Amino acid sequence: MTDAESLLEGLDEQQRQAAEALLGPVCMLAGAGTGKTRAITHRIAYGVASGVYPPGRVMALTFTSRAAGELRSRLRGLGAAGVTARTFHASALSQLNFFWPQVVGGTMPKLIDSKARLLAHAADSLRLKLDTATLRDAAAEIEWRKVSRLSIEQYADSGRAMPPTLTIERSADLQRAYENLKDERRQLDFEDVLLAAAGMIELEPRVAQQVREQYRFFVVDEYQDVSPLQHDLLTLWLGERNDVCVVGDASQTIYSFAGASPDYLLGFPAAYEDAVVVRLEQNYRSTPLIVDAANRLMRGRPGALSLHSVQQGGPAPEVHSAQNDSQEARSIATAIAAEIAGGVPPSEIAVLYRINVQGTAIEAALDDANVSYVLRGATRFFDLKEVKEALMLLKGASVTTAATEPLFKTVSDVLRSLGWTQEGPEVRGAVRDRWESLNALMHLAEEATPGTTLRQFVDELFERQAGQHDPTRDAVTLSTIHAAKGLEWDSVYLMGLTEGMLPISYARTEDAIDEERRLLYVGVTRARKRLCLSWSAQQGRKPSRFLSEVQRLGT
Repeated sequence: MTDAESLLEGLDEQQRQAAEALLGPVCMLAGAGTGKTRAITHRIAYGVASGVYPPGRVMALTFTSRAAGELRSRLRGLGAAGVTARTFHASALSQLNFFWPQVVGGTMPKLIDSKARLLAHAADSLRLKLDTATLRDAAAEIEWRKVSRLSIEQYADSGRAMPPTLTIERSADLQRAYENLKDERRQLDFEDVLLAAAGMIELEPRVAQQVREQYRFFVVDEYQDVSPLQHDLLTLWLGERNDVCVVGDASQTIYSFAGASPDYLLGFPAAYEDAVVVRLEQNYRSTPLIVDAANRLMRGRPGALSLHSVQQGGPAPEVHSAQNDSQEARSIATAIAAEIAGGVPPSEIAVLYRINVQGTAIEAALDDANVSYVLRGATRFFDLKEVKEALMLLKGASVTTAATEPLFKTVSDVLRSLGWTQEGPEVRGAVRDRWESLNALMHLAEEATPGTTLRQFVDELFERQAGQHDPTRDAVTLSTIHAAKGLEWDSVYLMGLTEGMLPISYARTEDAIDEERRLLYVGVTRARKRLCLSWSAQQGRKPSRFLSEVQRLGT
């Protein structure tokens, strides 16, 4: 067996079919938990090992720095370290930085770090008094317009449903003032990066030629989330070629409000008549009854896959009601404390909800139960003061420590100088939180490949930092469902499942309700072994209409 063929070992029939389809258009319809990242990385690595792909000419695109970092890490482990894995924005920004001096002259304009601040100045110029929330809504409108590739005039005539504090006329006027101010200050925003990169390729044949000579083979993950602007940029990168593999799941489209559309994924076979279409439906993550709940939610919906669990056994999803929010949160906290006492690691438990404000009650309940938790979307791990200190000390030690010193010993010595101990404090609080952060670094050292040097370990830490690839901390995760996409836990609690919350009150159209259904589907499919869904009857609330479909499992 050749090295290339060994990369196909362990893939199921559908994953292998996708991995072996190296040339031409390929569409992987990959359901939740079906091993799509494994299929993507083994396909790329197989292409490199078999000599079909020169690694420097492969571009793997995804939507978050964390996902791009994970792709790079996996590809490196499979012998395909030369492959580029980036977000759309990182790729476009790299091209702009390179071509701007040649095409436009001078240095590229600076990127603004906050639309809201510039919008506040634009509002002042129009004598508009807008609060912070309205400025955030206005920023979201700019983003939607640009990724939808609409001019301000087209946007003003679009008939788009607006946030309650903005009219479309006021929003259009504000956007004109914002663009004028941005041009005066010679600045670009996040979406301008994609627009400018697309514009250069469209208008400058030599730019198009150089870009297309650099990258020949494309893989696009989470293709259901692509916007019209990202789709157009991908088309420009490809030119007349068709060596592109797209991967996605229409049932996990939960960013339509930001311009994402599953139409490009579902329409791919029509756009490329010779496309190889592979359906990944073998679910390796969740127990059969959790998979059944997910299938029930999406049955009959456009593009829905029929998942089949390879697991056995497992309890049915539980549905609980409570008289009020505090009682719901206390019940969840009590159940979590019991799971932890029974041996479930806190890091394998998550509580998910629709909007951030719902997290307040469960935070208080977990504090009362003396259960550690981490808020996903709060301060990032590598931005914590103690982690920054540890990285600096480890970097210094990598220069002065002998290469023969065991990694575990050196890392533990450095962390002990910052207060880390083998056994953590027994009570919650800032001291415990600090210990958890340092202990997460210790775990990374313990899990490092045998023979890893301190310098290699430190390089990996800084790569994780750049890719926002946070390590797992020994604490329960609290997160919105949106922020939990792409993650998984043994035990998942979905709380606050009422009419008005999920589906959210402003989801009034059929399309909007369908998006809320997909959001619950994403939440359900985060669970491996145990799934608990709950709602509170506080202020006369009614259970979410989606719960009845989950409850049928028990009948």
